[in-house]
Amino acid sequence: MNRPSTNPPVVLSFAGHDPTGGGGVQADIETIVSLGCCASSVITALTVQDTAGLQLVHPVDSTLIMQQARAVLEDMPVSAVKIGLVASTAVVETVHSVLMDYPRIPVVLDPVLMSTGEAMLADKGIVDAMRTLLFPQATVLTPSTAEARRLAPEADSVDACAMALLECEADLVLVTGGQEPGPEVINRLYGNHRRLDRYTRPRLDHEFHGAKCTLSAAIAALLAQGNEPRSAIHQAQEFTWSSLQHGRRLGMGQHLPNRLFWAPTSNES
Repeated sequence: MNRPSTNPPVVLSFAGHDPTGGGGVQADIETIVSLGCCASSVITALTVQDTAGLQLVHPVDSTLIMQQARAVLEDMPVSAVKIGLVASTAVVETVHSVLMDYPRIPVVLDPVLMSTGEAMLADKGIVDAMRTLLFPQATVLTPSTAEARRLAPEADSVDACAMALLECEADLVLVTGGQEPGPEVINRLYGNHRRLDRYTRPRLDHEFHGAKCTLSAAIAALLAQGNEPRSAIHQAQEFTWSSLQHGRRLGMGQHLPNRLFWAPTSNES
């Protein structure tokens, strides 16, 4: 007797390759799989980096990005898309062109403008292209406070930055506050021309590489499972927080999130 299909939802990640596994496509894959989805991926850039910082970014040819994406989307039932590093205007234009053919798929856009070590990853041309082409396609936009200020330089507060980004037609904007000083990390969610929620967590002792990749990929995975956006955003922050709490210093720089914190290890009885 044939059983009904129980295939997991498919999430497609557009992201750069991070050799450490802390961020980029590896972070997305770990997160998506940890949350019960199937991870497919399109590599948008090759990088040279370690847990202490970024040395080099090399964008992938836009034709190859298009071919990667079409191969997945024409073969598999993608339920959500996550976009990370887009390291050239040509890459932005290519991702936009692909998504135009799939307007019903929810999109989580993490506008990666700088590395964890604050190396700049996007010039003004890329920023302008993202605002014009990708923001209107985003179900959820997840800038850090520093990225929000760069994306909306005319604004004089975090709230004003978020309002300006909503004017670019993104449905929801989650501004993350991990880079801000203070004993708490404050994330703020905006939509419908107002602030919707404010989330606070005690600040952890360490610096982390890949936290925002984890958060945005988690939102995409939860959207793929049919969660409403605000519920997905809430649950994704819980998952990310637990991943950071169980993070480990595997290199000589920042800690890496443990996205499989829930899985038993060989050290456990």
